[in-house]
Amino acid sequence: MQRLLSLIPVLIFAAVSTALGLSLSNDPRKLPSMLIDKPTPIFALASLEEGGSGLSSDDLKGRIVLLNVFASWCAGCRIEHPMLMALAENSGIPIYGVSWKDERASGARWLKANRSPYVRVGDDQSGRLGIDLGVTGVPETFVIDRTGRIRYRHAGPITDDVWQETFAPLLAELRTERP
Repeated sequence: MQRLLSLIPVLIFAAVSTALGLSLSNDPRKLPSMLIDKPTPIFALASLEEGGSGLSSDDLKGRIVLLNVFASWCAGCRIEHPMLMALAENSGIPIYGVSWKDERASGARWLKANRSPYVRVGDDQSGRLGIDLGVTGVPETFVIDRTGRIRYRHAGPITDDVWQETFAPLLAELRTERP
C-alpha cells in the first residue's frame, strides 16, 4: 500500500507534463473557425476613406477574394502590409479591407500614409462584423470563394512563407472549382 501511495505524485507529474507538452504543440495561428464553408455574414460598412464606396458582403461575391481585418494600432498589420501591397500588385486576387475597432481618422490616415492594398475598405469601429466573423485579433485574413463562402481563416500576418505554403495552394484549388 505504501508503495502504491508513493507512485501518486509521479503519476500526477507525468499527467501534468504530458498535458503541458501537448499544449506547446498547438499553433495559435491555426484557430478553428465555425464559419468555414459557410456564407460570409451579411454586412454593410461605411467607407473608411472619405468619398469611398464602403464595403458590403455583396462586394465579396462572384470571384475569389481575400478579406483582411486590420487596424492602424496593430503591430502585426505593419509587418504584413508590404506583403499585402505586393499581393495587390501581383497576385490577381482582390483584397478587401476591414478596419477593426479603430478610430476612423486613424485608420484612414494610416492607409493614406502607407498606401492601400484594398479594392474597398470598410470601417468596423464598433467591432460588430469582427464578432460575426469570429475575429480574435488583428490581423486576420479570410479567403472567400466565388459564392461568398468563407473557405479559410488565417490569424496573424501573412508572410511570404504563409502565402506559399497555405494561401497559394488553396487559391489554386479554388480556381479549379465550379461555382
